[in-house]
Amino acid sequence: MSTLTNNLYEFGECTLDPQGRLLKRNGDPVALTPKAFDVLLLLVRNGGRIVTKDELMKAVWPDSFVEESNLTQTVFMVRKALDETADRRYILTVQGQGYRFLVPVTEAAKGAPEIETPPAAPDPAAISANQSDSFRRPTRNWKTAVAAAAVALVLILAVALWSWRSRHATDKPTGRIMLAVLPFENFTGDPAQEYFSDGLTEEMISQLGDLDPNHLGVIARTSVMQYKHSQESIPQIARDLGVQYVIEGSVRRDSERVRITAQLIQVKDQSHVWARQYDRDLGHLLALQGEIAREVANEIEFSLSGRRPIEAARDAASPVPGANSYAAYDLYLKGRYFWNKRTAEGFRQAVEYFQQAIDKDPNYGPAYAGLADTFALMSTWYVGPQNELMPKARTAALRALQLDESLAEAHASLALIKENYDYDWAGSEKEFRRAIQLGPQYATAHQWYAEFLSWQGRFAEAFVESERARQLDPLSLIIASDYAWTLYYSRQFDNAVKQCQSVLELDPDFTHAQAVMISSYFQLGRYDAALDLVNRWADSHEQAWALAWKAAIASRQGRAEEANRELAKLEQFSNSRADQTPALLVSYSGTAAQKERVLDLLDEAYSQHSNAVVPIKVDPMYDPIRNDPRFQDLLRRVGLDQ
Repeated sequence: MSTLTNNLYEFGECTLDPQGRLLKRNGDPVALTPKAFDVLLLLVRNGGRIVTKDELMKAVWPDSFVEESNLTQTVFMVRKALDETADRRYILTVQGQGYRFLVPVTEAAKGAPEIETPPAAPDPAAISANQSDSFRRPTRNWKTAVAAAAVALVLILAVALWSWRSRHATDKPTGRIMLAVLPFENFTGDPAQEYFSDGLTEEMISQLGDLDPNHLGVIARTSVMQYKHSQESIPQIARDLGVQYVIEGSVRRDSERVRITAQLIQVKDQSHVWARQYDRDLGHLLALQGEIAREVANEIEFSLSGRRPIEAARDAASPVPGANSYAAYDLYLKGRYFWNKRTAEGFRQAVEYFQQAIDKDPNYGPAYAGLADTFALMSTWYVGPQNELMPKARTAALRALQLDESLAEAHASLALIKENYDYDWAGSEKEFRRAIQLGPQYATAHQWYAEFLSWQGRFAEAFVESERARQLDPLSLIIASDYAWTLYYSRQFDNAVKQCQSVLELDPDFTHAQAVMISSYFQLGRYDAALDLVNRWADSHEQAWALAWKAAIASRQGRAEEANRELAKLEQFSNSRADQTPALLVSYSGTAAQKERVLDLLDEAYSQHSNAVVPIKVDPMYDPIRNDPRFQDLLRRVGLDQ
């Protein structure tokens, strides 16, 4: 999107200037990040036409492998800039497809010559001009370089942070310090090296997160990557993420050398606690940790307020086994990208990338953990039969732990398998606790453990774990939606609806939140609201569930003939037993007259090792049959009778 026209675009109260990259509303300039401006410009230029998500991603992030949540957050920022309200809509979300600009657009000639927008110049403090052309395409082991560089920076940044806090004790916030590592900027001039800067960001988050989790919380990657190439102010980012400190940095490298700059900023007054630049040979990066540790000991007053000795901090920041090739690490990152989509196609692509990573490096534990995560979620999201997917997940998780017992992700995957397939609640809790012990900053472990606790009716504990997940990953839609499920299971239906509304403001197409909202409306007796959402759902890939809810609502409203029609459609529609049984359970929940059919379906789900029976202790849907002896026997068999 570099060649710009001379024209202005006018719509509603706004004027968009592509050449000057300026949005005005009622004549006043409106701040937009570069990516938000690009998204708005593409939508405006295609006014009235659906611009697909894939089209937007390729146009706005042409050389980067970013997550779809980046697009969701960027569209949300555009809506805020346009001051969009429920009565004045500019952008329509077309479920399962993309976005359409609704307001009529006119073009007005500006009269200036067409120009080519130059690329943004790098920060002069981060890179010297006389060396700006000396970096070339890398040829060495990127993963080793990333891990070693992260280790080196972690120690000095952590010591500087606590040293600063010790000298400014009156400013110390209560509770745990929260910190965000913003995406390291890629100053190589080569978009293909985005993975190096992204990898360094992720390693920094991981290493800092393990350093002192009781006193230092570090925001998860999925939330901070929303600010990749963003021009949001530091105070605004801090408010969004709930942090007191941020780390900014940049990376430049060639085949022989790497330059890393980093600075630690206190948000309250935007003061620079610490800033440093390192130029090193790639071959010497493994020795950089010891060099920086000695520098810290000599030059910075060390104080951890009596918490941890320097040796313990150094041990906590020591490198862990990684991939033997950057290619394997690269494929692993792509697998996680598709896994985070939480769609059937995304899961399938994730399996392909994780398997390719394993083919490149058969001893790379995280790739097996990713494979375990994917197969486990494919099972619990009814993408395929549990009896096929869960054994594959178990094999991958156990192999990951055989290679590296300290992998928190693999323990969390094994916990998910024990919970949803084995109904082994004690074994699952043991694995969840081990995962959190090894990776206290692993937001997904807290999220899944909260779900585990809610299904046992341990709601107070579940809310605590869910809040920990949210603090670590405050922009995660799936974590926010799972919190809504806990509200639903604890019979707080109105609060569940409010929570879902906040999620759907960010992404109106997020089906996980839609499902909780439909369930809550159903329990509240707000059938018209539930049906309205179901009808919108029916246009997407969730047709089986839409038919199920239509049948349930019609039954509850006494429209038996209509309920039977929808039920007949559902019986014919479902492509697999893995999808049919849970949907049928919903469809028959509308009336007590189908009690025996519901119990038969639950027995069938149990025999299939389906996770459809896992929430039966707390799901309000089963309240009409809760005292039935068959239901009580099923609770006992699933291990939820206590």
